[in-house]
Amino acid sequence: MAKLAAQPTLGASIKKQKNGTPRVMRDLGIYIVLIVGAAVAIVPFLYTVSVSFMNLTEANGGAWLPARLQWENYGNAWIQADFGEYFWNSVRIAVITIVGEVIFCTLAAYAFARMEFWGKGFLFALLLSTLMLPEAVTWVPNFITVSWLGRVGPIPWINNWPALTVPFMASAFSIFLLRQFFMQVPNELWDSAQIDGAGHIRYLIQIMIPLSKAAIMTLVLFAFIGTWNALAWPILVTTTPDWRPISYGMLAFIDEAGSQFHLQMAGSVITMLPVVVLYFFTQKTFIEGISTSGLKG
Repeated sequence: MAKLAAQPTLGASIKKQKNGTPRVMRDLGIYIVLIVGAAVAIVPFLYTVSVSFMNLTEANGGAWLPARLQWENYGNAWIQADFGEYFWNSVRIAVITIVGEVIFCTLAAYAFARMEFWGKGFLFALLLSTLMLPEAVTWVPNFITVSWLGRVGPIPWINNWPALTVPFMASAFSIFLLRQFFMQVPNELWDSAQIDGAGHIRYLIQIMIPLSKAAIMTLVLFAFIGTWNALAWPILVTTTPDWRPISYGMLAFIDEAGSQFHLQMAGSVITMLPVVVLYFFTQKTFIEGISTSGLKG
């Protein structure tokens, strides 16, 4: 009797199968969505790499794979678009922008997260509302501002690094990201720091920033991608190639005879490589920062 009692009944088995089937179907649906999403993301990248190894006839003919790998496309693209100068310009612009954004966004985020002052909630809501503005809407006021500052300041801003970097050193999204992360740090740490005689600056540098490396690396990655891919604003504030970024070099493959599609794709791969390499080395920290910065508690 004990042996029979230990065996599952027919009704329990049917109930288990009924409960298990929806879960299997749900998991299958999730995997299908993930596979489709991965394909949508990776197929254009693979096609870009494939076209970069084609000749002009194959690229314009819509072929998916090259008959022979045209490695010289990369050398021709680098020389024809003068990528050496534009690449160095993009590196300088990205470094200056990232350093400034980390400094100013960290200070602003800390103030919104840990300091009490009149109108804090209103100012933060006003800051977030700027995320709803299309980027093109800000071009005219930003251009007027940088033009005026270049006339009254000690150095010109147009055709120089200030116009390309300063307007982007206070990103509303970066401030929001860091603020959410700073709010997760326990208040007990601030109480302990005050007992040791630490003020806000020392507490921020010695405690908050070391604990927020994931969020800061996420900020760095987003800032680098945004700066590296910028094209419209650099064209607006520069008239010479002295400070124009690598994205401007892509226009060299479009002439009166038509687009040199194979060289354009080779240039695109060259342009994407720094972003891919940076993400490869920071992906663990980036994923951690994204997954935790929106949580509080």
